[in-house]
Amino acid sequence: MTVHIVKLSVGIDSIEHLARFQSARRAQLQAMGASAENVNRTRNRPRRDGEVLAGGSIYWIIKGFIRVRQAIARLDRLHDDEGGKRCGLVLDPTLVRTELHARRPHQGWRYLEAKDAPADLPAPLQAGHWDPGIHDGPPPEMAAELRALGLL
Repeated sequence: MTVHIVKLSVGIDSIEHLARFQSARRAQLQAMGASAENVNRTRNRPRRDGEVLAGGSIYWIIKGFIRVRQAIARLDRLHDDEGGKRCGLVLDPTLVRTELHARRPHQGWRYLEAKDAPADLPAPLQAGHWDPGIHDGPPPEMAAELRALGLL
């Protein structure tokens, strides 16, 4: 059974901003001779690591909504400067846009059951193209609010 992780993307204003940030970080690591991977450091390793590694993703909360996800490739054991154990969530570089799903801010990360995860948007929308023939309806933010009210 698959379980996902939800995390607040602090300081990020949009999906494009997240993509630029991660790309710059990978370039910086590559310039230093390190492995150019997206690694999100966290204090604790997920206790449900087997379920996370069975196809789980990290769902990013940006500006109050889950907007995008990244597949979790693996979990690495890391250490901080004081010798404390940490966990590195190694993420696939591909950002997959999802339907907007309102979420309140929280510290750290939370589990997200697969049945509760927002659906991925069709591929043309993932590429950033608006095709009215594919997405016929209200703008994404309005649709998320209507869905939260049970009207959609």
